[in-house]
Amino acid sequence: MSQIMIIRLLKTSIVLGLCLIVTGHTLIVSSYFTVDHGIKGIIIAAACIAIGVLLSLPTKIYLTVLLMEAEKRYLKNHKSTHSK
Repeated sequence: MSQIMIIRLLKTSIVLGLCLIVTGHTLIVSSYFTVDHGIKGIIIAAACIAIGVLLSLPTKIYLTVLLMEAEKRYLKNHKSTHSK
């Protein structure tokens, strides 16, 4: 899979995850949803938040790996220019 496709997939994942988190939060905050659906409504809202967090997790891991690689390149370049 190309780098562009991976980035596009990760961007879609983070947007979908954030939308699910906001939707779950809105469902919990809105009293009419929890009153109408009872405990099942709270479980649905909590499931939306949990799935949203799970969708946003791989993006954070990938960005951490990219930052670590950028740091390695920076330190490598810094050592080579500093030793001259």
